[in-house]
Amino acid sequence: MSLTNQQVADHAFLKGLYDDGYFPDHLVDKGKAILLRLCERIESEPPSDLAALYVLTQAATEEFNALEEEFYAAGSEIETVARELIAEDFWFVASAYGFADADAEELIATRYW
Repeated sequence: MSLTNQQVADHAFLKGLYDDGYFPDHLVDKGKAILLRLCERIESEPPSDLAALYVLTQAATEEFNALEEEFYAAGSEIETVARELIAEDFWFVASAYGFADADAEELIATRYW
């Protein structure tokens, strides 16, 4: 599916992780794919309110939880810098789709990282 929200389509997801050699690009690619799938889901099943958005973002957060083991196996981890960058991109997505009043912590409330 091609994203219709141009702001999202043009966004460099997880750029800070790509710029830091500590985070393997192939795993950052998987994280970016999680965020892009979230965007596709928001576009195909637009959430009617914040509660519906949180269901979608928290499901994507759980995908990041599963990815954490792969980071460990590659000698990396979803640590402070990564947590902040991932959280910023979740908030960017919420804002880009009209939910600027979303609570950043609630977007990723199911995180283990």
